[in-house]
Amino acid sequence: MYVDITFKIIVGLVSLLIVIRLLGKKELTQMTPFDFVYLILLGSFLEEGLFDDKISIFHIMYAIFLWGFLIFLIEKMVLRYDRFKRVVRGTPSDLIVKGKIDAEALKKNNMELDQLRTMIRSQGYFSITDIQHATLETGGSLSVLPKVKKDAVTPPMLHLSVPENETTYLFIDEGKACWKTIEKVGKSEKWLLQKLREHKIERVDDVYCAEWGETSGLYILRYRDLDNISETLDAKQNLT
Repeated sequence: MYVDITFKIIVGLVSLLIVIRLLGKKELTQMTPFDFVYLILLGSFLEEGLFDDKISIFHIMYAIFLWGFLIFLIEKMVLRYDRFKRVVRGTPSDLIVKGKIDAEALKKNNMELDQLRTMIRSQGYFSITDIQHATLETGGSLSVLPKVKKDAVTPPMLHLSVPENETTYLFIDEGKACWKTIEKVGKSEKWLLQKLREHKIERVDDVYCAEWGETSGLYILRYRDLDNISETLDAKQNLT
């Protein structure tokens, strides 16, 4: 009996490690509720089979690897299909925009105002009035952009007049245009393609990422720029 339990634990542990690696290198804060469900159910499979003599090591391996394959399949579909990604991962929600709370967004995410204030305090700000923009991420964490006057060193201290911090938007993500985001800020496909041509880029899928801000404009990083960065790093390593 003890030998059987020992083998089950070893096989189960190795299988769990392999499947967990399929989730990729994520911190706990980057995991979505679906990721936690994956891991909880995997642990449940191992627990059920550990002390049940009717369940063999092969049954445990089959259950874990079948579940792991389904996880792997879902992860690949998430990367490939944007609609499926929104269903599985969800989308970030803007809870505070230009210093104003979006009550409808709070209601859609089943959040109370006190919960929002608690999350803001965990970021080091003790009043909603300190926040210019706040986004609830898909993993449940809150990203905040403080108002300029609440930064560590503020321009008012230096008697400078500057515009408020701005929110930036991801327009191109790994060769794919984020059309909903582009339309949300009042831009169009024609505008984006024109901007790309100004940088001598003909196709969206030549761009690794593009980020836009109302003041900063469009920042573009091409795939070939990534290759240049890698070559530079390799050259530095060879010199050392």
